[in-house]
Amino acid sequence: MKYLLLLTIGITSLMANDMNTKETLFKNECSSCHMAYQAQFLPKRSWIKMMNNLSEHFNTDASLNEEDTQMIKEYLVANSSDSTKKLYGEIAEFAQSIPKSKTFLAITDIPKFKREHREVPKRFITQKEVKSLSNCTACHTDAKKGWYDEDNINIPNYGRWDD
Repeated sequence: MKYLLLLTIGITSLMANDMNTKETLFKNECSSCHMAYQAQFLPKRSWIKMMNNLSEHFNTDASLNEEDTQMIKEYLVANSSDSTKKLYGEIAEFAQSIPKSKTFLAITDIPKFKREHREVPKRFITQKEVKSLSNCTACHTDAKKGWYDEDNINIPNYGRWDD
């Protein structure tokens, strides 16, 4: 019994280390160009489609070697909105707004995202400090932690946002 327990602990530890390695690879590769968006924003069908076409990743060739591509895809699928029970707050609301019939690749196309940002004046979005709605960290001070509530919004050259 003792050996079975140790074996179980060892396997669980290896699996956790494997997922941590995949998460680190995902964060390092993706954040080299943009914020590493939380995997929970999109369902697995979106992540699979995106990872299968990195040569045309939003008009950029983001191709990786096969092993890294597979590891990142596995991480994204395992943590996608329809594969995890770790949905919370704004991310949960965004994920729940995606129709099962749609395969969004851009988080900015998600219905809840569009509703939440429709009142933001274009001049705030296009200014050089923000550039586009895909630059979450420009205004959402805790976006990297997955916190997108209004208490953590500070728009450059404007300040705190309340709608």
